[in-house]
Amino acid sequence: MSTNQDKIKELIKLREQAKLGGGEKRIEAQHKKGKFTARERLDMLLDEGSFEEFDMFVSHRCIDFGLEKESYLADGVVTGYGTIDGRLVYVFSQDFTVFGGSLSEMFAAKICKVMDMAMKVGAPLIGINDSGGARIQEGVKSLGGYAEIFQRNIMASGVIPQISAIFGPCAGGAVYSPALTDFIMMTKDTSYMFVTGPKVVKTVTGEDVTQEQLGGASVHATKSGVAHFVAENEEEGILILRKLLSYLPQNNLEEAPIIPCTDPIDRLDDALNEIIPDNTNKPYDVLDVIHSIVDNAEFLQVHRDYAPNIVVGFARFNGVSVGMVANQPKYMAGVLDINSSRKAARFVRFCDAFNIPIVTLVDVPGFLPGTAQEYGGIIIHGAKLLFAYGEATVPKITIILRKAYGGAYDVMSSKHLRGDINYSWPSGEIAVMGPKGAIEVLLSRELSNIDDEKAKVALLIEKEQEYREKFANPFVAAKFGYIDDVIEPRATRFRIIRALQALATKKDVNPPKKHSNLPL
Repeated sequence: MSTNQDKIKELIKLREQAKLGGGEKRIEAQHKKGKFTARERLDMLLDEGSFEEFDMFVSHRCIDFGLEKESYLADGVVTGYGTIDGRLVYVFSQDFTVFGGSLSEMFAAKICKVMDMAMKVGAPLIGINDSGGARIQEGVKSLGGYAEIFQRNIMASGVIPQISAIFGPCAGGAVYSPALTDFIMMTKDTSYMFVTGPKVVKTVTGEDVTQEQLGGASVHATKSGVAHFVAENEEEGILILRKLLSYLPQNNLEEAPIIPCTDPIDRLDDALNEIIPDNTNKPYDVLDVIHSIVDNAEFLQVHRDYAPNIVVGFARFNGVSVGMVANQPKYMAGVLDINSSRKAARFVRFCDAFNIPIVTLVDVPGFLPGTAQEYGGIIIHGAKLLFAYGEATVPKITIILRKAYGGAYDVMSSKHLRGDINYSWPSGEIAVMGPKGAIEVLLSRELSNIDDEKAKVALLIEKEQEYREKFANPFVAAKFGYIDDVIEPRATRFRIIRALQALATKKDVNPPKKHSNLPL
């Protein structure tokens, strides 16, 4: 008869066995690929000693195709909760050393359990993906497991922050859970995502393509926009995850944590008075403006390499977390196109869902013209950004730095879309279009009647100057109250902080409805 001591020894032995996952050889193979194991990743992510594991002794129930002879404790995924900077988070980390991290019925049940717990207590969920996909031997049970996870992702959307780290393969049905979460992180050279792999692509379309070319981190960071962050390696990826979480609240009923601020709120930066070039067609880097006005020049950029004509990311003003959205004149003159509209709309909706104020810096010459954009649905995609700003009820502060032309003026958090406090720098130009285009439209008949080329050019220059004096300043909009004040650029930081303080108790509600019908 076994004693209590024997039972305790058996428990310790089983725990050690579970911690080895698929065994030493497979752990070694994982390390050789430059990857950490599921448990090592959680050790790096969570505060030391804070991890509490669930379901360590779960194993699969499959008896087909030889699986009855092979079973591992924890069944390929490590789940539980811990803290990051003292704040509660729920986690799962897929274990590639067990059946290639493939998802089984019990594997899915473990993930669903932590997702349900995260929702009950209102804490963020972080999933680390490293999986070969569905466990084929389990058939429809593994497919059902994926759908159970998807349903929970959907219910948790906008309720708790959901973050996915792709630290290995993520293919087939497995890609849709990360796609339903708020942020996706990938690592260079060791992670990839695709719905169908290179072999199937070759069979169906005849294309020869590698895993990296089809769904590597650089592809999803630049071409598809699927990845919000790309890290050089897993250590950097985990640091970014921890940093990202510091800007977010625990759930949709709370505010993001306020960090003590040592950066003076009334700090003036004279360089801002000089940053806008005298030639309105010359670019400048809007990141210089952002770094100048936020706390300690710290800015966590999201989607850095995708649609770079708009910049989005998180920063703080006097310790308060905000979402920044800014046109980037350095790329395509800061024009709005399909990809930049989608990128910014998604970010604005995330901030609104989680009570994060939005600060918008505007320098936009309009929407990108051309058949590629029109055929691609720029009307619908531009409407997404318009919709996101109009629907948002969080504090919205807008600064027009230079151009705000046409419909793009409306879309970029204008007063008419419930912008709370709208400022302009003296360099602001708010008009239907730029001076040259406007005069060519307004004087088209008159110009067609002038044969002398010199006279035509002289008239154009004269009328352009007249138009510029009338519209290439913010005072016409200020006259109608569309701009609350014209501010000195160097005082931008102080004015934003004062505005955030004034709006801290803002209450705005949308009409009761099941949900909106976003122009998808």
